[in-house]
Amino acid sequence: MKELQKEVDAYISQFKEGYFSPLAMTARLTEELGELAREINHYYGEKPKKVSEEKNTVEEELGDLLFVLICFANSLHIDLEEAHNRVMHKFNTRDKDRWTKIDDKERGD
Repeated sequence: MKELQKEVDAYISQFKEGYFSPLAMTARLTEELGELAREINHYYGEKPKKVSEEKNTVEEELGDLLFVLICFANSLHIDLEEAHNRVMHKFNTRDKDRWTKIDDKERGD
């Protein structure tokens, strides 16, 4: 994750405008999430694409969302790897018994 954050920072740093404000980043995240939702609806929902619509993919939209999320984190000086580690710690402690675990037989181990 650190390498992704560095790569995005190197890209954004070449422009005078730099990162957008937190409010603008929130709007961008919302926009990209909406585009992802639209693709999911086309592929897995009841709303097929029109013939005239571009052929975007779920993978492309997830990539766009990830890019904006990394930009947002970078603009706020947030280490996403550390944020991820904190969330995983929470899931592995507070939420460890929240879901029904698959046993080794079900997993095929």
